[in-house]
Amino acid sequence: MNLHQFRFVQEAARRNLNLTEAAKALHTSQPGVSKAIIELEEELGIEIFARHGKRLKRITEPGQHVLKSIELIMREVGNLKRIGEQFSAEDSGTLSIATTHTQARYVLPVPVARLREAYPKVNVSLHQGAPDQVARMVLDEVAEIGIATESLAAYPDLVTLPCYEWQHVLVLPASHALARKERITLEDIAGEPLITYHPSFTGRTRIDAAFAQKKLEPRMALEAIDSDVIKTYVRLGLGIGIVAEMAVRDEGSNSDLVVRPLGALFGQNVARVAFKRSAYLRNFVFRFAELLSDRLDRNLIAKAMTGHVNDYEL
Repeated sequence: MNLHQFRFVQEAARRNLNLTEAAKALHTSQPGVSKAIIELEEELGIEIFARHGKRLKRITEPGQHVLKSIELIMREVGNLKRIGEQFSAEDSGTLSIATTHTQARYVLPVPVARLREAYPKVNVSLHQGAPDQVARMVLDEVAEIGIATESLAAYPDLVTLPCYEWQHVLVLPASHALARKERITLEDIAGEPLITYHPSFTGRTRIDAAFAQKKLEPRMALEAIDSDVIKTYVRLGLGIGIVAEMAVRDEGSNSDLVVRPLGALFGQNVARVAFKRSAYLRNFVFRFAELLSDRLDRNLIAKAMTGHVNDYEL
């Protein structure tokens, strides 16, 4: 047995047993993937996949155990590579970060710039996606670190730590009637065309839950994943907007938009940082996490990676 066979089995499972897609992802041929899997099954004396003709139909019970072992082996192979890079490359290499648009646009620029100052030989690769995609990129080792508000804590194979709290804010034109109101209610917001995030992004679940609790149905005029898009359409008069507070920090006193905090209506959101459980983290990964939040330090993260830290300790 060899690592190629392990990769082929693992990728076949990831691609919903589609060997053509697995072959594309591995830059090889479909017959080659099929042959390698069969050879591993023959060597182990079990069927990893049940078949219908030449098609894989499901993962067998012994196959489930094989996949768990392969996951551990491939994780440690990745750790060996990172250990080699750590001690041979003198803190150079690439830091791959998976995150949402809001984090990439409004939160990460300063920490990334400070990391580059501290580690000028380190390149940074940003991968943007929905929170579930962020989690998957960390699990699949496309990225070493993930940052998002939604979803990350739902994955048991991720170590996630709270990074910082933030609240939603209302953005509306200065000429809007609500801009002159001292106390804005959920009923006020529900009565206006609303522009805010897509349901899977940037704390949208809290917004929906608050309206549902009051049995209100907001009039959704537009949904987006990009805070700048939301502000643009508010400026065009399509409605009032709800965005993350980070997205209005660059709106100065001369801005044409009025900003109202909504923490009292929608509560506080928690942005989380995520690592793949048992992964080996290089020095600059620890340093980047420390730059993200003063709650995080190397010792605490290392402790969390062994399963011995809870949110309340932060």
